[in-house]
Amino acid sequence: MKRVVITGMGVIAPLGDDVNSFWKNLIEGKSSASLITRFNPEKFRTQFACQIENYQPAKFLDKNEIKRSDLFTQYALIAAGQAIEDAGFDVGKMSPFDIGIIWGSGQGGMETFEMQVKEYTRSGFEPRFSPFFATKLIANMAAASISIKYGFMGINYTTVSACATSNTAIMDAFNYIRLGKAKIIVTGGSEAPIIESSIGGFSAMKALSARNECPASASRPFDKQRDGFVMGEGAGALILEEYEHAKARGAQIYAEVAGAAMTADAYHMTTSHPDGLGALQAMKFALDDAGLKKEDVDYINTHATSTLVGDVSEAKAIYALFGARKDLYISATKSMTGHLLGAAGAVEAIICIKSITDNIISPTINTQDIDEEIPKELQIILKESISHEVKVAMSNGFGFGGHNAIVVFKKHL
Repeated sequence: MKRVVITGMGVIAPLGDDVNSFWKNLIEGKSSASLITRFNPEKFRTQFACQIENYQPAKFLDKNEIKRSDLFTQYALIAAGQAIEDAGFDVGKMSPFDIGIIWGSGQGGMETFEMQVKEYTRSGFEPRFSPFFATKLIANMAAASISIKYGFMGINYTTVSACATSNTAIMDAFNYIRLGKAKIIVTGGSEAPIIESSIGGFSAMKALSARNECPASASRPFDKQRDGFVMGEGAGALILEEYEHAKARGAQIYAEVAGAAMTADAYHMTTSHPDGLGALQAMKFALDDAGLKKEDVDYINTHATSTLVGDVSEAKAIYALFGARKDLYISATKSMTGHLLGAAGAVEAIICIKSITDNIISPTINTQDIDEEIPKELQIILKESISHEVKVAMSNGFGFGGHNAIVVFKKHL
């Protein structure tokens, strides 16, 4: 098996539109939640989200890319562009078939779908659809657009596994490269769900927090008073590269992908297994795949979205595997970023990698009174970041339908 390393990263998210600003705001413990301005939310149970403020696509994309792309694809192009530039590989010196894209999105072009259906209704049921409707809508178009823009002709497809989507994409990219099927893969995920249908749908099922009076403190993972997640948006991108290829071209190497695994809960459409059995086994499989022991893990970026069942089941799974370790730290960064659905895993992978490169563990904010069902032995980092050497970081991702996807990163030596 070939080794796989990370040589580039990019992000656009509510906390920042590049990796440095995003990381700075994250480790400073800033919340990105505020009242929704994208549409009038007054009639909705939940009226706030973590949104990218003052988004100006013309800063990043040309007018044709903007016109022909749904917002989730625009975010993908921006994050992927940053990561490609960061990696600094010379496309002219490579076969275009050696570079692929495996991208993820849980919802795809929902904004386009919503807008076109509204327009169809307003037009008196005349068939007035944009010629870009189908191509803006379908979830694979982010991967396709990156490929077309940069001329990458290798592996190209999209993964969908709800909120585990980006971890699934990263895992697939990892496996293709270590099997020798590609030299470089652009991977990650993007989501643009701050629209009426998404907010309305998740709000109707009471998955979202309804703390409209205090959005900044609404996402409170593991807390007794948690009442649901806060919707987020954006994209995260990583360049995964075969180690010898990266070494030969003198690339900067941020970290190494050590292992990954998936399981299913086979339990419920929206609720994770109450005892975290699927999550527990996925973490075990991922460590086995990485050839690591549970004692090797220094940090876990939890999926913890601030839902009643999900937070407890994940905490139980972590405790069942790792026990009462005082040197294993965990944090729930969705307390700051919101939940980016299919893009969450990509953004949180970047957080894990930055924890390894900078030896800083970001905090869980807003959590004041930890639920009694959360094992008290867990070392949850609250309020402020800490300095701590991180050699191995685990990124947990779980999705509606019972999808569990775990990726393990380690310091490159």
